[in-house]
Amino acid sequence: SPPGEVAQAVKDAIDIGYRHIDCAHVYQNEHEVGEGVKAKIDEGVVKREDLFITSKLWNTFHRPDLQVERVLAAATIKPVTNQVECHPYLTQSKLSPFCTERGLIITAYSPLGSPNRPWAKPDDPQLMEDPKIVELAKKYNKTPAQILIRYQIQRGHVVIPKSVTKSRIASNFDVFDFELTKDDVALIDTFDCNGRLVPITSAAGHPHHPFENDEF
Repeated sequence: SPPGEVAQAVKDAIDIGYRHIDCAHVYQNEHEVGEGVKAKIDEGVVKREDLFITSKLWNTFHRPDLQVERVLAAATIKPVTNQVECHPYLTQSKLSPFCTERGLIITAYSPLGSPNRPWAKPDDPQLMEDPKIVELAKKYNKTPAQILIRYQIQRGHVVIPKSVTKSRIASNFDVFDFELTKDDVALIDTFDCNGRLVPITSAAGHPHHPFENDEF
């Protein structure tokens, strides 16, 4: 996001009710996140212990399955979540149960399909414009984004949609007054095509690149 927008977005999100803020050093905006959090703590809206503020390892620092096993075997404090790209075009159908069996929760990164990704090609699919998602949105009288967020919630995943627009931040939070039917969840599952939209190709070729063999 452009400099100057993130602090206000964090403040808006906390006011709306968000308590999980996802960060990363690579985003280069952690100082603005801190400004927003500090402002709301100083105002008495929240205490620090009310917030989950997360960061992450770069994707060449681990392989999903082997490193999860290694960490679980060695760590004094066990990890509780594994953050990976996850949306209907990439449902993580193998990795999700793998993590569940080991007591980890998937955090769904890019759950809306990263619609503003700068590397997208003109003919790349736009998840929120998928006719089947749009049809489901009409069925439930919700937005496509709300359908995508609710889908992850009902799979038992943590979901972290990104926005700096206050109205969208509020809309993304308004997903607790409806449920998708089991049939509709199953329908969305069928959209999976191993469609990785955030491939981070700069990491390809690294000996520890987790997707080199496309196993997950």
